[in-house]
Amino acid sequence: MLPKHSFLTVALCGIVVLGISSLAAAAAQTVGPNGEAATPSRALTLSDAEVAKLKEGKYTAALVWHTSSDFISAVTAGAIYEFDRAGIKVVATTDAGFDSARQLSDVETVMAKSPSVILGLPLDPIGSAKAFQIAKEKGVKLVFLSNVPAGYKQGMDYVSIVTDDLFQMGKQAADALAKSLRNKGKVAWIFHDAQYYVTNQRDNAFRKTIENDYKDISIVASQGITDPARAEDVAHALLTKNPDLDGIYVTWAEPAEGVLAALRSAGNTRAKIVTLDLSEPIALDMARGGYVTAIVADKAFELGRAMTIAAGYGLLGKSAPAFVVAPALTITRENLAEGYRESLNREPPQSVLGALQTNEPPSGGGQ
Repeated sequence: MLPKHSFLTVALCGIVVLGISSLAAAAAQTVGPNGEAATPSRALTLSDAEVAKLKEGKYTAALVWHTSSDFISAVTAGAIYEFDRAGIKVVATTDAGFDSARQLSDVETVMAKSPSVILGLPLDPIGSAKAFQIAKEKGVKLVFLSNVPAGYKQGMDYVSIVTDDLFQMGKQAADALAKSLRNKGKVAWIFHDAQYYVTNQRDNAFRKTIENDYKDISIVASQGITDPARAEDVAHALLTKNPDLDGIYVTWAEPAEGVLAALRSAGNTRAKIVTLDLSEPIALDMARGGYVTAIVADKAFELGRAMTIAAGYGLLGKSAPAFVVAPALTITRENLAEGYRESLNREPPQSVLGALQTNEPPSGGGQ
C-alpha cells in the first residue's frame, strides 16, 4: 500500500475500515477487507487483441488520489504506463489532501470530464461511499487502491481493489530482523493499534512469523500506537523497561523515525530496527550503517500498473479478481538504491546516495 504507502497514510487519519473479516484468515496469506482471496498482480494481463480493442474505444481516465507523495507519484507512473499502452487518455488527476469533503468535490469535478475509468483511494468508507456515488451511477469503472467504500459490491459497483501483499510484508520484516540477529534475541513489537485491515495484517504477520519460525527469538515487549507522533515516547518507555532489546519492529516508517530518535537519545547502540515503507530519514540511517537493518516496501509502480489493467478488464466486460496484491520487497543497505527504483520508480534522495557512496564505517545500532 502503505502506508508513504497509500493505505498507511490513510491509517494516520484514524480511519476505521468497516466490515473487516476475522484476521485469523491472514495467518498464512493476505486477504481483502471483507475476506477476499488475493490474486497476484502478475496474473492480470491484457492480450494484444484486448489492447487493440481498448484503443478503439477511445476511453479516458481520472486519478482521484487522497494525497500527493513519492508513493502516489510511483503509482501514477505505473498507471499511466499502462494507460498509454491501451490508448487511454488521463483527463484529470486530483489530490484531496486527506480531506473527505474535498474528495467528494474532486469526484464531482472530474465527472464533468466524463471519464470512462476512475482510479482512487477512498479516504473513509462512509464518506467515500457518497463521494464515488455519482461515478458509480454513471457506470464509470472504479478501481480502488487499498480501501473500499462502505456497501460497495465488487463486480457491480467497482471492478477491483489493489493493494500490497500484506502478509508477505510482515513476514519478510520478521525474516530480515531474524537474519540480522542470527535467529536469536529479544525484540519489541510496536504495532498499529486501530482496526485497519492493511496495517493489522502486516503487523500480525510479523508477530506470527517470529513466534512460529524463530523459537530463539522472543517478543518481550509489545506496544500499540495510534498516533505516530507518540512513537518516540513509546520507544523511550520500552527501552527503559527493556534496555537489552536486540531488535524492534515498527509498524511503518513514520513512527519508526520516532523510535530511531529514542534509540539515539538513549545512547543505545545495540538494537536494530525493521520497519515497512520507505522514508528518507529511515533510508539515510540505513545508508550510514545505523540502526535500521531492513525496510520492507511495496512495489508502488506495480500497484498502478495493476490498477490500470483491472480497469481494462472492466471496460472489456472481462471478469476481474476482487482483490489484487503486488509483491513486497525487502530492502537492505546492499540494495537500497535499487530498492528505491523498484518500489518508487525513482532515484534515492541525494542524502541517501551520498551516504551510500562514502567509505565511512557504520555509525550506530547493533554495532
